[in-house]
Amino acid sequence: MESEGYTAAEQRGLLLATSIGTLCTPLMSTMMNLALVHIGSEFGVGSRDLAMVNTIFLLASVAAMVPAARLASLYGMKKVFASGLIIMMVCALLAVFSPSFTFLLLMRFLLGVGSACVIVTGIAMVTYVFPLSRRGWAIGVNTTSVYLGLALGPTVGGILSDAAGWRSLFVAVIVIAGLALVGLLLFRREVVPTPGGRMDWPGAALWAATILVLMYGVINVTYVWGPVLVVIGLVLLLITSRYLARRDQPVLETKIFHNRLFSRSCIAAFMNYAVCYAGSFFQALYLQSIGDLTATEAGLLMLVQPAVQVLLTARFGALSDRLSDKRLLPTAGMAVTAAGAALFLCYGTVCSFPLVVFQMVLLGLGIALFSAPNTTVIMSSVPLELRGEASGMVAVVRQTGMMIAMGIAMACIAVIMGSTDNLGPAMYGMFVTTIRLTFAISLVLAVIGAIASWTRGGDPLADKP
Repeated sequence: MESEGYTAAEQRGLLLATSIGTLCTPLMSTMMNLALVHIGSEFGVGSRDLAMVNTIFLLASVAAMVPAARLASLYGMKKVFASGLIIMMVCALLAVFSPSFTFLLLMRFLLGVGSACVIVTGIAMVTYVFPLSRRGWAIGVNTTSVYLGLALGPTVGGILSDAAGWRSLFVAVIVIAGLALVGLLLFRREVVPTPGGRMDWPGAALWAATILVLMYGVINVTYVWGPVLVVIGLVLLLITSRYLARRDQPVLETKIFHNRLFSRSCIAAFMNYAVCYAGSFFQALYLQSIGDLTATEAGLLMLVQPAVQVLLTARFGALSDRLSDKRLLPTAGMAVTAAGAALFLCYGTVCSFPLVVFQMVLLGLGIALFSAPNTTVIMSSVPLELRGEASGMVAVVRQTGMMIAMGIAMACIAVIMGSTDNLGPAMYGMFVTTIRLTFAISLVLAVIGAIASWTRGGDPLADKP
């Protein structure tokens, strides 16, 4: 199991496969945004139903991540990673021939399950296979693929949707997942952290039910039944936590949260995504309404932030390998991210493009400083046999942070504007107020994240069994 036992060729093959596979998940999410109008027109559904196309994908991926991580630890991470790619390819092929909107949603749900298998095993295998001296760089490369997917998704989705229809987007998923599967052939060994254990299926079912109910309530908190689901989800969370704490071999080993370095690093990651994710949503609306840009112009301008992240993430991951104090880069990243989020408070009813571009650079720099170094700390802070569970939590905090961000944004929109369907010149003042309220809340989360990052504790980074 030691990372030093793997050859350079095996390390390169694995990094190639996991990076391509990881690229697929943000592409599957962001590409679909540009196809929703076409899907709605073909199946005769409205905006509320169309929102489920991405929502159900995110919900399924978060619900499946912890069970997938446990299965990978028991039976082999390579097997689960490959299974996830195959699920994605099969479901994407079926989605191409979707006869109804309901069938499309079912395929999107199963695609979310497949993506969970890929996400939770990718970083875990990279952590096992790469030595500590190169781990931050390798995780940085893997993380960069996420940002590359976010950057390319809208452009690729728009071009394919206009040129060949929305069904062609699923063909792209098949091709990319297939490339990742081919790349996996270069890595011939298996990674099995805890062979001989047993799967906790009741715990897996409890976890999935808790996540589905709680997160669906958060996303729909502006509806009357949303808060009810949140309360039910919190009760389920308490029941699930007690169940897991009493199990001999639970689906999620809760003792890893007793590790202050691990738990506070996860809190920081959750806050980072909760602060940042809604930014692009508001920027897109702001640039097209108050900025009077076309969708294409706004999309091209918004490439600034992911471009910064793609260029710098792996570099900061490599830098973290050389620093003795692993708190420095993640905490600095949270501070820079907070500064970028604070610039939303400067938005007005007259668009300042230099301000928006400077903000994108700051946010991109902050995320690049934070993401790979913080993930390296999380993955290296737990014993070898628990890195599958740790990888699952990295993905869970990322996805739930994103959903919380959109929940906050939707709540602020509902309270101040009602909806963005009526976003015209008469509503610009209220829209700016909505943005400012959203990111005033986000700044509080950023401060909490920075404190959690700096107070996470000492440096336990070692490959300890």
